[in-house]
Amino acid sequence: MTENNRDEYPDEAGYPDGAGFLSETQPELVDEVKAGAAPSTGIDFFIVDNEADKTFEAVSGDTLIGGITYRVQDDVVTLIHTYVYPEFQGQGVASELVRRVLDQIRSGGRTIVIECPVVKAFVEKHPEYQSLVSPPA
Repeated sequence: MTENNRDEYPDEAGYPDGAGFLSETQPELVDEVKAGAAPSTGIDFFIVDNEADKTFEAVSGDTLIGGITYRVQDDVVTLIHTYVYPEFQGQGVASELVRRVLDQIRSGGRTIVIECPVVKAFVEKHPEYQSLVSPPA
């Protein structure tokens, strides 16, 4: 934590240079995940792996409602930043988005490195996903 009681976070380009902070909506998403949102969000969405933009996108109908940015090296996926657009926040989308992305990564036989505080909070609350976390290099 910093003097402003805000978590350090990779900057907008995804580089954890020690100078970035949580984006404006990140604290709310971390709180939502820590609170343990209901298993069903009430919003029907699916996950699209947009490899060109390096983002797992949450899409409802034809509307992008959130996503998780990432980078890949070998079989390790580094999860950088989770976002949910404001009109979809507070409805369990963040938790379900993280859950679905982690399940997709697991089914692909990959592991993860966590840079995103939302994903970190989710894995701490759901230890069944701890086995996905890659050991430090």
